[in-house]
Amino acid sequence: MIQFDHVTQRYPGGQEGLSQVSFNLAKEEMVFLTGHSGSGKTTLLKLIALLEKPSCGTIIVDGRNLDRISERHIPDMRRQIGLIFQTPQLLTDRSIFENVSLPLVIEGYRPSEMSRRVHAALAKVGLENKGGLTPEMLSCGEQQRVGIARAIVSKPPILLADEPTGNLDPELSAEIMRLFVQLNQVGITILIATHDVNLIGTLPYRKLTLKEGCLINEKGE
Repeated sequence: MIQFDHVTQRYPGGQEGLSQVSFNLAKEEMVFLTGHSGSGKTTLLKLIALLEKPSCGTIIVDGRNLDRISERHIPDMRRQIGLIFQTPQLLTDRSIFENVSLPLVIEGYRPSEMSRRVHAALAKVGLENKGGLTPEMLSCGEQQRVGIARAIVSKPPILLADEPTGNLDPELSAEIMRLFVQLNQVGITILIATHDVNLIGTLPYRKLTLKEGCLINEKGE
């Protein structure tokens, strides 16, 4: 589903965000990407999401070489990927329903189909009765769940999460991680970047470890 072949990302001034990184992520697999702050985790996720282009190397996502995707087809490719961030970046002047529906509004869904999908996404993250509330009425953990619902409402086959539990306490972090496990069990391919090795240490999923832009360890469970 995702393949990196000797991928390097070099920024102006010569600093390398990634250096000769190679790995494969199978369809419907869930993998953790670990490493200290600045190790290259966010850079790697941005390359998959076509938010950046690599300096060299090849990235294949769902059978497509990202280097060969034209500018006008990038939005279509991005719709195959759900993005989840450390801070869910919700619109405070919109309801939870409206926040989750944003990707569908952009894609031009009909109101009836939009409503069905939003309710289904909220139900999947355990917030089926919260659609009429606004973000400030929710806890931090619930707000992160809204961010996840927004990422899955378009039913993308791939989810990328960048430090999704970074602002949560251990109990809420474990709760969010259980939700990712459930999403993976219904067939979504998931790559989660996190520095919380204690949280993921007991989970039976493969771990990729970055250090200063280099992949130094690939541990299978």
